[in-house]
Amino acid sequence: MAAGIDRILQRGFDDYREFVNPYVSRRTELTGEPARVPHVQAGRIVDSTGHVFEDFHGTQSFGHRHPAITEAVREFLESDSPAWFPARVNPYAGSLARRLCERSGYSNVFFANSGSEAVEASLKLARALSRRPRVLSLERAYHGCTFGSCSLMSPGPFRDPFGPHLPGVESIPFADSDALAKALAPGDVAAVVVEPLQLEGGVRALPAPYIAALCELTARHGTLLVADEIQTGLCRVGRFLASDGWPRRPDCVVVGKHLGGGLLPISAMLTRRELFDRAYGKDFESAESHNSTFSGSALPCVAAHAVLDLLTDTLEARVQQVGERLRTELQRALAGLSLFGEVRGEGLIVGIQLKPSQHPWLSFEHFGMQEMAERPSIGPLLCHRLYRRGFFCFVCGHDWSVLRVLPRFNIELETVHAFVKAIGEELAFLCNLD
Repeated sequence: MAAGIDRILQRGFDDYREFVNPYVSRRTELTGEPARVPHVQAGRIVDSTGHVFEDFHGTQSFGHRHPAITEAVREFLESDSPAWFPARVNPYAGSLARRLCERSGYSNVFFANSGSEAVEASLKLARALSRRPRVLSLERAYHGCTFGSCSLMSPGPFRDPFGPHLPGVESIPFADSDALAKALAPGDVAAVVVEPLQLEGGVRALPAPYIAALCELTARHGTLLVADEIQTGLCRVGRFLASDGWPRRPDCVVVGKHLGGGLLPISAMLTRRELFDRAYGKDFESAESHNSTFSGSALPCVAAHAVLDLLTDTLEARVQQVGERLRTELQRALAGLSLFGEVRGEGLIVGIQLKPSQHPWLSFEHFGMQEMAERPSIGPLLCHRLYRRGFFCFVCGHDWSVLRVLPRFNIELETVHAFVKAIGEELAFLCNLD
């Protein structure tokens, strides 16, 4: 098998370009992204030249191939347990659901394979419960790539090519309580879906007064409140769920990303048992009216059990402390640079807002990319320079003026300091060109 893996790593990157998505491969060549990464070393990725990178995407919250998660998967594969249960009575899904409920305060779980599917499950639950047509989301949201989830997003490249969209779905202004009250007034809204902190929208947290209004108004109108915590949940902000402590618990929470430890795809919709019973408890047929063949199959659940073992109170405290330290050091290092705006975020979610460049040589037009002329360029240029320093950073999907930095939970403080030093030097270099 090892020889087979070697052959895949020798040819597979080129095969991806030829048979999967040539445009993604081309983008990595243009930007200098570390794409050909055949190895992992101490949680980091290593490219074909031996260059080591710290990955700030956020899917690998314990680093790539954490030993405890890898060992749990290996132990399962060496057993003779079924991986899939044809009667759908799955002990691995059952035991994982129990742990998630005990940790979160919910009482029912639906497992899926991706965040998009978990969002889709919440939309179907809301419609099945209420028989109402409308669903609301917030401007600049990111909720996924399936028809229902992409319908929740604002106009743009993630949504526009796929119309007409799911009927009754609309976005309302971000953090505007009056707009929310007006949209809910007719009494025909099944659900409001929000991210406690928008990642792709520019690392924007919902203000506390808006959260209070959101909780009160949805309860008053009998509208399901859905918190999309695919990126903010499972201790990413320093507590198990970002919505912990809201004036009322959301009716649904969706989690995913690192639930499978970065090794296996799994997501979950958490809700209350009485809501599930009302939506799907009519008879045996309705009980399976929303389902997925590999929902909660054994191997991803085993990985998720190992993840929950790692999500301790001590880890939550460390996420808070390291995140606060990172934001403080970034603010100190970048303050005074002409292209720096502000540092945002919570826990180990960091947003670095950058100001636009006034120099024509730093525009996408100068690089011959007329179709991107209106896009801010400093974020992608800064990412490009950080690749050379061993840091794999990303701009927000809906706002390229903001870098989104989601370090692994066990990142060393020396690496934090090295990143702050690198970004300070590289942004200063761009400022000198501006």
